[in-house]
Amino acid sequence: MSEREIWKPDVTVAAIVEQEGRFLFIEERVRGQLVLNQPAGHLESGESLVDALVRETLEESGWHVAPTGLVGIYLWTSPVDGVSFMRVTLAAKPVRHDPTRSLDNGIERALWLHPDELAAHPVPHRSPMVAHSLRDYLANGAGPMDRLQHVRFPVAP
Repeated sequence: MSEREIWKPDVTVAAIVEQEGRFLFIEERVRGQLVLNQPAGHLESGESLVDALVRETLEESGWHVAPTGLVGIYLWTSPVDGVSFMRVTLAAKPVRHDPTRSLDNGIERALWLHPDELAAHPVPHRSPMVAHSLRDYLANGAGPMDRLQHVRFPVAP
């Protein structure tokens, strides 16, 4: 089997950030269409999942966050292009906002929405994982952070 034939999902992280009953979302342009998502993005080589989450949230929303727990790990394949995503969703608390920070290319704005406002928001979600992970968080909260580990080699005995 060639390397091109090996199935490899893209690994992404997403943040569920709650403040006073509202959740942090971003509106972004994907293939020219405006969509709604949690702050999220791809894991970079050598980066821990926690570091990726903190970086992506800052780059997309201007918010510095502190991860607090594991919400879930989701696998989804886009019906548009067949790309599969393994998404690690973490809860995080907002620490501070940098209103002068430029947001990533394609990000229109960051906004805080109550779950009812999310359901009524006219902009479509980037993927079904947006609503699914928020529902999981609202129903179950987040698990402890020690369930998520970045193992570096060599491992001490």
